[in-house]
Amino acid sequence: MAKPKRTVEELYAAARGGERRALGRLLTIVERGGLDADALSELAHRDAGNAHIVGITGSPGAGKSTLVGRLVEDLVKAGKQPSVLAVDPSSPLTGGAILGDRIRMEDGDANAFIRSMATRGHSGGLALAVPLAVRLFDACGYDPVIIETVGVGQVEVDVVGAADTAVVVMTPGMGDAVQANKAGLLEVADVFVVNKADRPGANDVRRDLDLMLDLSHMTGQQDESGYRPPIVMASAINGDGNEEVWSMVEAHRQHLRDTGEEQARRRHRIRTEVRSRLAQALSEVAEQLMDEGGADQLRRAEVAEISPNHATNELLNQLLKEDL
Repeated sequence: MAKPKRTVEELYAAARGGERRALGRLLTIVERGGLDADALSELAHRDAGNAHIVGITGSPGAGKSTLVGRLVEDLVKAGKQPSVLAVDPSSPLTGGAILGDRIRMEDGDANAFIRSMATRGHSGGLALAVPLAVRLFDACGYDPVIIETVGVGQVEVDVVGAADTAVVVMTPGMGDAVQANKAGLLEVADVFVVNKADRPGANDVRRDLDLMLDLSHMTGQQDESGYRPPIVMASAINGDGNEEVWSMVEAHRQHLRDTGEEQARRRHRIRTEVRSRLAQALSEVAEQLMDEGGADQLRRAEVAEISPNHATNELLNQLLKEDL
């Protein structure tokens, strides 16, 4: 006779008790969304709020996964219980993701938990699933919680920028410093890591970063408290610089506590999540309105009787009158 399927509440209690299988099933619920995920959100929000959330990003091939793997090893040896949420970009054609970070990082220690999550080409899905997964790790006693993502778009910048500490990984020979500035990573970075520092050009990357940080100071974009993101030279594959990387992460956490910024960042994280949920809910209602009640406005816009802007305004007025 098959065992009865456990409820979300039962799985949550088991995960809080250390059952890894239950935690894995809950993370699957998080990815799928729906009513079970909503119920889980209520449970996890009650017990979370203790973990240090660290976002790590950088261009593909920068060595983020190797660096994270090394950091996880060191954290476990130090008696900590880290977790990693590796966000993989999905194919825009097939919707599939390689989920390779879990392959490259070892998850053999019972004190660490590594999980890959696909974006599925859906920024709203990513914006909603990541905070809940992070909160679930936090509620289950994992600390720190590390988010690893590819820094190639606004979604990734938003995810990493919502962390307590954002680490941006760069490598020589890829123009990373300039690209980071374009992507907005320079503004969200709390620690810079120049990985593969044994390669030619590593010092050039450091020099470019120093110049950009000097410029941000002169233009008033730097932290009002005077905090300047440190630049750590590292070689993750050899393990060089890993201790200094985490030392700088811990130093930044202490800076947040000393200045009261830690709570401000956490309030910002909640605000960002609420905004994302609200935007997705409104988007779904708007889509339904266009399918069901906006046919006339769309038709008139298509035959140039009214402009798309006019059609939008009419639909917006109709949407605001709906009982949301």
